[in-house]
Amino acid sequence: MLGPIDLNELPAFAGARREALPLDRRLFVRLALGTGAGLVIGGLIKTAPAAAETAAASKTADGIFTPFVQISPDNVVTVLIKHQDKGQGVATGLSTLVADELDADWAQIVPEFAPANVALYKNFAFGVQGTGGSTAIANSFEQYRKAGAAARAMIVQAAAKRWGVAAESVKIAKGVVTSGSNSATLGELAKDAATFPVPADPTLKTPDQFTYIGKSFPRLDSKAKTTGARIYTQDVQMPGMLVATLARPARFGGVVKSVDDKAARAVKGVVDVVTTSRGVAVLATSTYPAIRARELLNITWDDSKADMRGTDALIAEYQKLAETPGVVAKKGDADAALAKADRVVEASYVFPYLAHAPMEPMNCVAQFKDGRATLWTGSQLQTVDQAVTAAIFGIKPEDVTINTLWAGGSFGRRGVYDSDYIAETAEIVKVTGRSEPIKLVWTREDDIKGGYYRPIYVHKVRVGLDKDGAIVGWHHRIVGQSIATGTPFESAIVKDGIDGTSVEGVSDTPYDVPNMHVELHSTTAGPRPLWWRSVGHTHTAYVMETMIDEIAVAAGKDPVEFRLSLLTKHPRHTGVLKLAAEKAGWGTPAPEGVFRGVAVHESFKSFVAEVAEVRLVDGKPKVERVVAAVDCGLAVNPDNIKAQVEGGVGFGLGAVLHSKVTMKDGVVEQGNFDSYEVLRINEMPHVEVHIVPSTEAPTGIGEPGVPPVGPAVANAIAAGTGQRVRVLPFDVGLKLG
Repeated sequence: MLGPIDLNELPAFAGARREALPLDRRLFVRLALGTGAGLVIGGLIKTAPAAAETAAASKTADGIFTPFVQISPDNVVTVLIKHQDKGQGVATGLSTLVADELDADWAQIVPEFAPANVALYKNFAFGVQGTGGSTAIANSFEQYRKAGAAARAMIVQAAAKRWGVAAESVKIAKGVVTSGSNSATLGELAKDAATFPVPADPTLKTPDQFTYIGKSFPRLDSKAKTTGARIYTQDVQMPGMLVATLARPARFGGVVKSVDDKAARAVKGVVDVVTTSRGVAVLATSTYPAIRARELLNITWDDSKADMRGTDALIAEYQKLAETPGVVAKKGDADAALAKADRVVEASYVFPYLAHAPMEPMNCVAQFKDGRATLWTGSQLQTVDQAVTAAIFGIKPEDVTINTLWAGGSFGRRGVYDSDYIAETAEIVKVTGRSEPIKLVWTREDDIKGGYYRPIYVHKVRVGLDKDGAIVGWHHRIVGQSIATGTPFESAIVKDGIDGTSVEGVSDTPYDVPNMHVELHSTTAGPRPLWWRSVGHTHTAYVMETMIDEIAVAAGKDPVEFRLSLLTKHPRHTGVLKLAAEKAGWGTPAPEGVFRGVAVHESFKSFVAEVAEVRLVDGKPKVERVVAAVDCGLAVNPDNIKAQVEGGVGFGLGAVLHSKVTMKDGVVEQGNFDSYEVLRINEMPHVEVHIVPSTEAPTGIGEPGVPPVGPAVANAIAAGTGQRVRVLPFDVGLKLG
């Protein structure tokens, strides 16, 4: 898990006002200035500052206080969502917490994204306003419940005063406030409620009192997405807005040497062509001429500082490094243990570059006017995006307004440490000197070829066994790019030369393995690395779970029972493993021609076990069924949890079966879904999701369904064929018949 990052490492942030940054959880209520009526409730997170400082820190540029909850006279309850919703359902999840504690009617709840304001909307997990690491519900669970509970308590006080009754007699159900024959809506009482002091510690419901939490019901965004009413960045249209495309170097590290733009400028609708530090931008009145004119640019690139290596060369280099000592991530006397072992199992693994490939490629609308910058985009790291934009325009971060929009997927791509696509847009606006809004559009090819990949990784593992098949030592070496090094997140993630995202899932394995030794080589390469849905667990879970499976077979033991024997100190791991095995019928005969494989893994403090049923069709694996068991603490919305695990299975399955980014002479070879293959609908297996009942605090669910599916399928293939797949994707590494 990330720790707080050093905000001084963000561009332009060192000079920003810092007095508003320390946070706690003191709730407060204010009347919305300028609205004339309405209760506005939120969670200012300050450490008992002076009243004047609090007021100054809690206002946006236009002077209106920005809280978590707004109740308007028309009886609409608006929940300000501090996290980006890119399909994972966090807008519904956070609204659920408020609605339950407030006793609002679900039909009156409207989610809206909060403005960029780190003092109000910090993610407690890593100290900036942003979404990532499957932290949204986990870090906001108490905060949003308290906001709803505080609003409820003040509504009750307002009703009691208006009707002259005891507060204990006031009841709220489905947004209706009653006491005897008296009745009012939340909106009708909101203005009066705003005059009462906020409760210092509002009483929260006990689980048996929950109305919405723990129940399955439709998401708030489903209808608008189904009808096409939901607005994404690509849908934004504004008076006078120009559309931009950017020609980028084919090789990472290349720069513009010269450009002939005569043919491009001749395209009808083209307004301007400008060179930036990142490439050559075409501005047009609409998308088509911007894309067409870009194709006609004649650019000479200077590749003198570009990385000319292909992926084959990189992998060969990494494999050589895997034969040499690295930086120690976990120290154990593995060499001595392996020297005495009765048997040593060795394996090497290769994982390719992976693109995020969200449904909506990167895009942003930016405008600079009257000394202020305004963005309209699916911002995932608002604080970083603010700081980067401010640095480009030479203004303060608080002079950058971000209108966060819904995003069509991300899988980590929008949570980028240098705000690349935001910076591209801002630089185009600055270079042109225009005051009208400009929308930068990425094509699918821009997205696939644009870098910011899950890095290539190579693992070399040696495991020693005694005569009974018990593990006596484990030596594990990992080679790959560090995601965090050189970013604002480095100080929080990289410790003693070890990027925690490179070794997570190995160095902290729950398996009771004696004499475990883990080393890391952090490499450099042209493509910029970036977290990808479940980050390091994408490769470490595969290695650990296929190795454990191979060792179980070598020891002549059942893979489930062998895992349980190594997890005696981890009841939540064993809980999901037993549940998945039971529901999948583990230990009973599989359908004819079907083979089963299992994997269990913890990521983002959630525990997932998956059993895959695989059939071989014409020498290729056909995954027919995946049974998943998940323990993510208290289930806020069980149906959404199931959806996230189902989606994670499909996402992870496509990656292990097909997906890869390759380079030749430093140039990416894939460009669209014809060459960068993802899972097709006819390949999607039947997925069953079983949720372990829990009273533990909620933990992440957007990513934990991904890591176990690959090794579960690989273990099923091994069970059926005896072949261990150690080079991914399976399209490359699986050789049958």
